[in-house]
Amino acid sequence: MKIRVQEVDFDISAEVTALRADNPKVGTVRDLNEGSTVETIELEHYPGMTEKSLEAIAVQARERWPGSDVLIVHRVGKLKPLDQIVLVAITAMHRGEALESCAFVMDYLKTQAPFWKKEKAEHGERWVDPRIR
Repeated sequence: MKIRVQEVDFDISAEVTALRADNPKVGTVRDLNEGSTVETIELEHYPGMTEKSLEAIAVQARERWPGSDVLIVHRVGKLKPLDQIVLVAITAMHRGEALESCAFVMDYLKTQAPFWKKEKAEHGERWVDPRIR
């Protein structure tokens, strides 16, 4: 835990990097899944369709929480454990709306977004089913 009260501005990227220094696994590709050591994951998608799908969920979030804005960055391709995989950032007039909107978008990404994940682990490769909420 880190707490500072200060007058000077701060750099969001530097703050997140410092926060992750104590727990680098947060927000990254897992190194273990269902008891197996993960070597890599490969995220596949259909270019064009994926972007339209993510844009549609961002539009839904903005309609449900007027005045908010949405940033979604999702990586594809071959990733190793501890690689960053997704960023969802929400701006809103009130923190409750931002938190609800962020949860809404993340739930969509975990359960319905058109990404297909193949995991290579110590015992071979397998396709990973989407998470059910």
